[in-house]
Amino acid sequence: MEEREFIQAVSERTGLSRQESADLTRATLETLAHRLSGSKDRSLALELPEGLAEAVQRGATSAIEVFGYDETVRRVAERNVLKKEEADSGVRAVLVTLREAISEKEFGNLMSQLGTEFSKPVEEFVG
Repeated sequence: MEEREFIQAVSERTGLSRQESADLTRATLETLAHRLSGSKDRSLALELPEGLAEAVQRGATSAIEVFGYDETVRRVAERNVLKKEEADSGVRAVLVTLREAISEKEFGNLMSQLGTEFSKPVEEFVG
């Protein structure tokens, strides 16, 4: 999936503008990368278009941070000056779009590292 298509899918799922969706997508990917081990963030980045891969690489850290879904939403909302509900919808939209954009194996690896707390919002969004 091309970066433009990814951003468009997030925009359609959230109702946000393309620019807002692009900013939200990058912030979400950077935030999620804080939760991933070095090998996981590298393998995720390899399956994404260049601009989105760069967001993952910017968020990569040498030490994995441990925080939950609600903290992810809070961080994304703060970075994008969004209401909590908008950020929640946006994080869900990015995760659902990731599920479509990357291999099933890579998405499974991502979700196993993030944990079940992140799986439930995805299933509810698709539901």
